[in-house]
Amino acid sequence: MLRINHQLTIPDNEIEISAVRAQGAGGQNVNKVSSAVHLRFDINASSLPEICKRRLLALRDRRLSKNGIIIIKAQCYRSQEKNREEALQRLREIICSAMTFRKKRVATKPSRRSQQKRIDSKIKRGRTKALRKKPV
Repeated sequence: MLRINHQLTIPDNEIEISAVRAQGAGGQNVNKVSSAVHLRFDINASSLPEICKRRLLALRDRRLSKNGIIIIKAQCYRSQEKNREEALQRLREIICSAMTFRKKRVATKPSRRSQQKRIDSKIKRGRTKALRKKPV
């Protein structure tokens, strides 16, 4: 069971993990051992709350397929277990990022002092430029 936060958990049967061979250099070991991990998580078939599903499907992420399946490949480590933990951690981060709500920005007016400072700096800059002109 993958714990996302204190309220949200995902059962193991909803996460499909398969071992594959890692890419790149690695000597003889890379040709023999399937140490990389492919994680597949179907958002539509999951037990996540409806709002979470909608927010996940609205993400613009290359790991999200058109069918609503999150595909994560982890191959950083040499051991399959560490790669499995890495893939689960990435899934947890994706779901957490979808569940965080941004605070609505409240428009504020600049203070009278900040407006005055801005105008004073403009006047000072204008005087500096005026002193550079040739006298008539």
